[in-house]
Amino acid sequence: MKKLSNPAIIIVSAALVLTSLVAFHSSASNAAPVPTPETVMLTGAGATFPYPIYSKWFSDYNKIHPDIQINYQSIGSGAGIRQLLSGTVDFGASDAPMNDEQLGQAKIKILHFPTVLGAVVPTYNILGVSQELNFPGEVLAGIYLGRITKWNDPEIIKYNEGVNLPAQDIVVVHRSDGSGTSYVWTDYLSKVFIEWGTKVGRNTSVNWPVGLGGKGNEGVAGLVKQTPGAIGYVELIYAVQNKLPYGRVRNAAGVFVKGDLAGVTAAAAGYAKVIPEDFRISITNAPGETAYPIASFTYLLIPTKIQDANKKEIIKGFLAWMLHDGQKEAEPLSYAPLPKEVVAKELKQISQIQ
Repeated sequence: MKKLSNPAIIIVSAALVLTSLVAFHSSASNAAPVPTPETVMLTGAGATFPYPIYSKWFSDYNKIHPDIQINYQSIGSGAGIRQLLSGTVDFGASDAPMNDEQLGQAKIKILHFPTVLGAVVPTYNILGVSQELNFPGEVLAGIYLGRITKWNDPEIIKYNEGVNLPAQDIVVVHRSDGSGTSYVWTDYLSKVFIEWGTKVGRNTSVNWPVGLGGKGNEGVAGLVKQTPGAIGYVELIYAVQNKLPYGRVRNAAGVFVKGDLAGVTAAAAGYAKVIPEDFRISITNAPGETAYPIASFTYLLIPTKIQDANKKEIIKGFLAWMLHDGQKEAEPLSYAPLPKEVVAKELKQISQIQ
């Protein structure tokens, strides 16, 4: 038998191999799944309003279809629309429907697919106050115009008798990025307060008369939470998750309604019969005593022509799943599911994706 020349080298080599295997096993068990050559990856970007439920949906869909990964950037509706128009993502997302000018810039026709309904709520951080305050539209507009500057202003006290509101400065917080949530908020204010409509208007980005800017719904919620005297507007789930109080808003029937699922569903019902074929509609200030007035659909924006055959079929399959099984996840995350009439129309629209 041939004598081993250097047993020490063999022992060291074996130890190194064992160490490498342990390290590989550890990293493989802790790291995110690495896409295989067969994995199809979709990318999307846009609204922060629906981000909690989109994250849930995309994760759930990946569990059902491990070969499909959907990556979503929660960067705001305005940025999502820009990325969609530039062709850097497979789909966009927005709470504000694209306007005619934006649709005209698209090289390929874009379809709007409502996904869920949500509420934009006024949330606040007031010294010693945890009650649900009442806010008529003209008071919210007055605050955001910079005219109402103290929490004990008579205009606020008038609608909140019995609440000990302090002589605390109001710190206005708004979005700093292009935002569908801002569109919904300013759309409501434009409908109920003429001066807001003429001086500021409705859009995903406006020239705010006063206030601090926060990026995303999470940025606004964070600023309100850490700033004494602050008021901001966020999608309902962000107020719930951050344990921030939020107020009731006066609707078209003159009733102060809290931004909950019932109120959002009632708002959608008020417009159910007049929803256009392209789904581009505002449902703020809806009729009905129980309708919450700052409610909105949120949309996935899908091109009608998708060159990659795999991606095309995956998107169509996901949309069908979202309109059926995905709707069950809406209420646990403080969104309202779509009305059946809207779902039926959307299922037909899927066939337009070629």
